[in-house]
Amino acid sequence: MHIAPTPVIVVASQNPVKVDATRRGFAKMFPQIAFQVQSVAAASGVRQQPLSDAETLQGAVNRTQHAAQLVPRADYWVGIEGGVEERQGSMEAFAWIVVATPHLLGQSRTGTFHLPASVALLIRQGWELGPAVEVLYGRSQVKHTTGAVGVLTEGVIDRVQLYEHTVVLALVPYKHPQR
Repeated sequence: MHIAPTPVIVVASQNPVKVDATRRGFAKMFPQIAFQVQSVAAASGVRQQPLSDAETLQGAVNRTQHAAQLVPRADYWVGIEGGVEERQGSMEAFAWIVVATPHLLGQSRTGTFHLPASVALLIRQGWELGPAVEVLYGRSQVKHTTGAVGVLTEGVIDRVQLYEHTVVLALVPYKHPQR
């Protein structure tokens, strides 16, 4: 009897939120498969705080490509990049998630939420979203726990949940590759 090897997913970040969201998203889309998940520190190649939709997507793509260079013998590479963008007088936050294999690419963007004016002001002054929320709301380790979305929704939606759904959506091309 031949036993198929366990598929390997490489997450282009060592942030536990991104790793957990990836694991959960793959498990929901492919519950019959036991994946091995690895994480690597992969550069985004964009600013620490991406300031546009295009820059944020590019950061996720770059992370995915860098992870593939670091761990070429994997089945999937996942890049996740959070960003902000000015729109109609306010600032919104979101993330892009890219899932790549040698032959297919899936990507999706999270839901968007508007940032309070005080947070947006700090970001315009050069702060990253996580540290801005930490200082204004008296929290710590926001990027590695609830995320800004968790603080601002007071726990209704946390960063893992926000990203998990987006991983699922980025996997749609893998669920239906021949269509």
